[in-house]
Parts: sequence; C-alpha cells; structure tokens
Amino acid sequence: MKVMVIGAGKLGCKLAELMLNEDIEVTLVDTNLNAIDRVSGYLDVLTINANGLEFEALRELGIQDYHLLIAVTDSDEKNVIICSVAKKLGCKKVIARVRDPEYVHQFDFIKAEMGIDHIVNPDLATSNEMARYLLKTYSFNNGEFAKGKVSMVDFRADLMGDFVGRKLSELDGFNGLLVVAISRDGDIIIPHGGTILQKEDVVYIIGESSNISGLAARFKLNMDKKHMKRAMILGGGKVSFYLAQRLIHSNIGVTIFEQDLKRCRWLSEKLDNALIINGDGTDINLLEEENLSSMDAFVGATGYDEQNLLMALMAKQSGVGKVIAKVSRPSYIHLIDKLGIDFALDPTNIIAGDILKFIRGGKVLSVSLLLGEQAEVTEIVADKGAKVIGKPLSALGLPKGIIIGAIVRNKKVIIPKGDSVILPEDKVVIFCLASNVPHLRAFMKFDRGVQ
Repeated sequence: MKVMVIGAGKLGCKLAELMLNEDIEVTLVDTNLNAIDRVSGYLDVLTINANGLEFEALRELGIQDYHLLIAVTDSDEKNVIICSVAKKLGCKKVIARVRDPEYVHQFDFIKAEMGIDHIVNPDLATSNEMARYLLKTYSFNNGEFAKGKVSMVDFRADLMGDFVGRKLSELDGFNGLLVVAISRDGDIIIPHGGTILQKEDVVYIIGESSNISGLAARFKLNMDKKHMKRAMILGGGKVSFYLAQRLIHSNIGVTIFEQDLKRCRWLSEKLDNALIINGDGTDINLLEEENLSSMDAFVGATGYDEQNLLMALMAKQSGVGKVIAKVSRPSYIHLIDKLGIDFALDPTNIIAGDILKFIRGGKVLSVSLLLGEQAEVTEIVADKGAKVIGKPLSALGLPKGIIIGAIVRNKKVIIPKGDSVILPEDKVVIFCLASNVPHLRAFMKFDRGVQ
C-alpha cells in the first residue's frame, strides 16, 4: 500500500512514523527543505521537496499509483485543493485536515463537491474528548469502547489501598477486570500474575464500565458526583472555542482568558453567555480575582505545553475538581500522574488514531494511541476469516504485547480468559504494543479501507 502525506509538520511526521508500523510505503512531501531533511534523518520514508499544490508535481510523483493522500499543511484551503486535485489525477482516496470553525458545518458539502473521502479536525476532536470527560459525573479519566459498555482507565498504584509491594495475583476485587499494562518510569510493562506493583506505577485496567466505576468507588478514586456548573479555560484558540460551545450548550458557565485583544473580540461575538477576559491567564492573582477556587473545572488549552501544565497544577492546588491540560510533547505525558493532573490530551494523537482507523477499514471501530504512541487500544469487529475465530485464546499464540481486553457479544461484555473464544461479528477491544501492530493485523485480518 502506498500513502502520500503532504505537509511535514507535527501531524504529518507522526502519521508517517505510525504508518511504518503498518507496513505502508510512505512518501512525505513538503516545500520546506529543512523540514524534509530533518525527517529523513530519523524516518525510513521517501521524502520529497515539492509543492503539493502544483498539478505537475503530483503527476510527476505518480499520484495515480497511490492508494491514499493525506493533506496536512498549515492551510485548510490548500489541503482541500490538494486533495481535490489528487483525486482527479487518480489517487484512490484522500483525507484533508480542516481546522477553521467557519468550515465545520460545511464538511459534508466540501466532501461531496471536492471529492474528499474524509476530513479531520484535530481541535474539534480534542474539544469533544475534553467535553466527554468534563460532562461525566466522575473525575477519573477513562476511554470508552463498545458504545460505553467497556472502559479502560489508568490509576496510580499508590492510590489503590495497600496494592504497592503486592503481586497482581494477590489483589482482591478484580473480578470482571483485566490489568493490561503498567507504566513504570516511562516504559510499558505487560504484566503477569507475579508482577509486583511499585509506588509510582500507573496501572491500566480494562473492564465492563459498571465494574470500572465500582473499582473507583471502592478506592474512592476521584469519585466526585457533583455536576459541573462553572469552567475556566486558559487560551482562546480553536480548541477553547469548540469546547466553550459544547459547555455553554450544556448550561455550564464558561470563563476564557485570552491575551490577544482581537481574538477576545472575535470570541465575544461568536460565544453567547461566555465571559471573555483579555488578560494573562498565567497570572495566578488574576485567576484568583476571577474565583479560580470556585470553579468545577479548569482547562489549559494554550499553544504552550508548559503553561498548560503549570496552570492546571495551580488550579488543582486551588481545589478545582477537574483539571485538563492540552499537551503536544510525548515526553510530558509521563509527568501527568506525578503532577496530579486529571487528564492530558494530545490533538495529534487523537487525529492520528482517527486516520489509522480509516486506513485499516470498516471493521476497525476506533484506534486510541497511548503512552507516547508506545501502545494503542483498538476496537474491531471480528472478521469470520480472521485467525482468532473459533479457537481458545490460550491456543492462538498471541505475542506478549497483544492482549484481548474485552469481547462484546449480543450486548454482553465478556472479560476473556484462556478458554474464551472469539466468534464472527464479536466486538473485540485489544491492547497492543506499537511493535506488535503488524502481528495484530495478521491475527485480526484488517481489510484496509483504502485498497
């Protein structure tokens, strides 16, 4: 399979790197020679210094032989035009990144008129994830699968009673739950019954959502049942705008801090019933003047990871129930649990997962990247031709880095054991290390949606 990525920015490079694990032949194109040289130094992909907007450049690159083109330049309009031209030149399928709020309600029209197969919006997707978390009546982070029937959560080991220093096989109260991974000092451990928990371990658990909630309640893990009424957002960018829209629609009072006066005026025009403050949101005195401690939630959503993390930490120390930080550097993700911040989101990872889902085809329902892309959780409908069908899991010979976390059959959640069997059309939630993705594809028979 051949994929061309136009734009060697953060998302373009991330996609190229992830697709190497998919055994995909990747061509990365950008007008910036320095960006191309940088990427060629660490990724085994074909890099081309060219303008994807130029008709002849795409033709010379043989775009008609590509299965997929992904346009992720810094311009929405360029991305749409590149995709439209590539499709007319014979590329089988095309994906465009479009971020401007003015285009959100025109996606269907743009796709139909310009021949675009899929549009991604990292800021909108990130705000949706933030809203999903904020609008829950609990304050621990969870990923949801099978329409909410299955959840995966991560908890610090030292918050879970006397678990530290004990073997997993010795722990009580884990019926209907499965520990799929442990993050320790930035590395992932695939645990077994004899694995001993250490103080700062982050434990990843998959189970039926009701059992996950029961586990959290048992250990009093951030079970704040109070409904949110007020939220404070640091930064007035696109993520903040989309999030504020969602929260206002849910009758939640929103305060946004933004330093750019022109942007403040735009937000005031577009957002009814939101308080827009033109000021430095990193000034703790200013935040306190606006009653930070009385807020139910705080979101750090500026373009600077350090600001988002620092102010989210300050908000937590001020007693705010739920705090979120938008973080784009994978190295910072490991700080989240140590700082006590509830939830950190990387827009690039969210959209990369969405695009991987598109590439893998209709049987793949979702792909969630974890732990700085060291692992993923994939939800897939089992194909009747897959190697895993009809055999006990213990007889499959699955690599250690692939764990079947849950099976959903006839709306019933099954937490699998060695004698469990996957049947055609079961929904299967799978934890997989990045290095084992090719094996996962072989076992689950991904039928790529762009071939």
